[in-house]
Amino acid sequence: MATLKLVGSYRQGQSAREHAMPVQSDTVDYDGASGGWGSLRGIVETTAREMASPGALDTLRRQNKAGGFMCVSCAWGKPKHPHAFEFCENGAKATLWELTSGRCTPEFFAKHSVTELRGWSDHDLEQQGRLTHPLRYDAASDRYVPCDWQEAFSAIGAELKAIEPTSAVFYASGRASLETSYLYALFARLYGHNNLPDSSNMCHETTSIALKELIGSPVGTCVLEDFEQCDAIFFFGQNTGTNSPRFLHPLQKAAERGCKIVTFNPIQEKGLTSFINPQRPVQMLTGRETSISSQYLQLRPGGDIAAIMGLCKTILAEDERSGGAVIDRTFINEHCTGFETFRAKVEATSWNSIELDSGLGRADIEAAAQVYLQAERVIGVYGMGLTQHVHGFENIAMLVNLLLMRGHIGRPGAGICPVRGHSNVQGQRTVGIAEKPELVPLDRLAEQFGFQPPRDQGMNTVEMCEGLLDGKVQAFIGLGGNFLRAIPDQPRIEPAWQGMRLTVQIATKLNRSHLFNGRIAYLLPCLGRSEEDLQSGGLQTVTIEDSFSHIHGSLGHRKPASEHLKSETAIVAGMAKETLPPNPKVRWDDWTGDYGLVRDLIAETYPEEFYRMNERMFQPGGFYRGNKARERVWKTETGKAQFTAPDMLAATDVPDADGRYRLITLRSNDQFNTTVYGYSDRLRGIEGKRDVVLINPEEMRRAGFVAGQRVSLVGDAQDGRARRIDGLEVVPFDLPDGSIAGYYPELNPLIPLQHHDRKSKTPACKAVPVRIEAAA
Repeated sequence: MATLKLVGSYRQGQSAREHAMPVQSDTVDYDGASGGWGSLRGIVETTAREMASPGALDTLRRQNKAGGFMCVSCAWGKPKHPHAFEFCENGAKATLWELTSGRCTPEFFAKHSVTELRGWSDHDLEQQGRLTHPLRYDAASDRYVPCDWQEAFSAIGAELKAIEPTSAVFYASGRASLETSYLYALFARLYGHNNLPDSSNMCHETTSIALKELIGSPVGTCVLEDFEQCDAIFFFGQNTGTNSPRFLHPLQKAAERGCKIVTFNPIQEKGLTSFINPQRPVQMLTGRETSISSQYLQLRPGGDIAAIMGLCKTILAEDERSGGAVIDRTFINEHCTGFETFRAKVEATSWNSIELDSGLGRADIEAAAQVYLQAERVIGVYGMGLTQHVHGFENIAMLVNLLLMRGHIGRPGAGICPVRGHSNVQGQRTVGIAEKPELVPLDRLAEQFGFQPPRDQGMNTVEMCEGLLDGKVQAFIGLGGNFLRAIPDQPRIEPAWQGMRLTVQIATKLNRSHLFNGRIAYLLPCLGRSEEDLQSGGLQTVTIEDSFSHIHGSLGHRKPASEHLKSETAIVAGMAKETLPPNPKVRWDDWTGDYGLVRDLIAETYPEEFYRMNERMFQPGGFYRGNKARERVWKTETGKAQFTAPDMLAATDVPDADGRYRLITLRSNDQFNTTVYGYSDRLRGIEGKRDVVLINPEEMRRAGFVAGQRVSLVGDAQDGRARRIDGLEVVPFDLPDGSIAGYYPELNPLIPLQHHDRKSKTPACKAVPVRIEAAA
């Protein structure tokens, strides 16, 4: 539906004439708010499509509540006092997806070769339902065939013993529990390597590197209660409505009590403009929506450094005009270093440069800065719109600068809040899934288990792919996820993948990564978190960590999808037993029988954070493992929080050129990571398709394209490699000039493997250089 809208940044309450003459936009849009009846329809449609088991509604009733089941979708916090329904549209979809009545049995694989299945869509592969049996890939027939568990464990162990440990990679997706993750990391180090990349390498590794260096903590400093006290929230590159919809509840309450929410994002996402709360009957019946952002500035992709520089420039100018009454010099003198260098950089940066690189006008940036100046407590929220850039580190560093200027880190109602993706991705890193040995208490592990842990640096995701291309990687074990679909440069990696000696995939459903196999390959089906995990010691509980560093117990109640499934913990233990020599301090069978023993190990390895873990895991709201930066104890090299001065204003590394666009890859409203639930991107007004390229109407006219035309995207990284995706439909959409957007993971082949953040090697998916060619 065509709607009357203003293109560019706007301020709530500003008249159309003050901002720009209104134009009748012909862009695709959703004529409604986030939440509301649309979210309920999305849940109903998923329920019908998945034909979920009757117990699914009971699981949803218990979801994200103390003593219940913790959502397998995003990592947003679980409140002490939950709503009657403490799940969102996408959380419900994830649960229904897991509890589907569909079954992907050996009979299915007998009918379809692996080569044939490569031609299926991501959606259609996962729609086959839950995997039911352990499977071995048979190259002669090009099919998966059933096998028994012991056969699989023995063969995996034999292959791992036959190769150099450092040539194996143990990947984790971010979904496995703390118990499984701890044992998986222990298995890797007992075996002899630190090659433990995880899904954080593809999204928030930039956070882990930047915050650790700048404030001494690799995670955010906020807790849920801070959103009840803040006066202003500054959002950068995070799409709440699709990626963390339960966040909309505290945002709604904050906006209603007068907190100002200022958003910087190239795309006007519905979740940050308006919300109808499905748990408020009056809103649902009247359609009266809550406005979320008081200002929404559509900056260029990669323009955040410049935009924040403009905010800081305005704040410093006001400080000078007020005689030094704005900047918190007491905090800076006591707790910070590098301020004078930072200030000199800001003062030397021209407004012309800021406007050019941010794509925003000075007046809009200064208006946003006024919100910061008038607030006593400010929270900075961000997502992959900051982390997934070539200079993502500098993006986060500038946000840290902004918050430090007035002491907005380390006190109630203020802080920095990265919104993490998968449900336990932060927790996995906490308990040892890390390729960086300096992040893990290796000496303590050595004492606990009587071995010498490897001290060499392991491989992250990008380095694993590079090692695969040069033949160094010989084995891959995937603890969940869809690694091969999630990475950049897929067409380069897929052929090399098949040169590995061993590949093992642990999964609940079939996905594309399972269709490219090493010479020996196994597909091992595991329990879902919503299902009963019965071991020799009885029904087991697992734990996860949310984005706010709170630990929650999770108890599954549903009957497993198949009697042949094993838990992730049991699978890790089964492989380890067949790979490693006996060690009296390593008791895989005992740990599999009673996960409480694993939690005791975690508490022994990390005593300050996980003491009395078994006693505290069902505490309402979770137990807090602490954060020194929140206490203003800075575990940095200098012992203080660090101001920094960026050498660039654009987070990209490819200069602008005629015909070159900055491609943003994004997820739809009917998707979580690589899992595509359906083809409805409702909150953007796009239905029934994913093969699209979004572009603003003026850019369309300049390039000579029309809506519905088929085009190709061609990589323009100028690295000598051809990258191309054909058959994309042009869709007019409200985006800044010079930028286009399309869906992840379909457009990942356009992202060069070397196109990543310089410090963390997080793939730079938010400003990919491309050109558009009309279809022949």
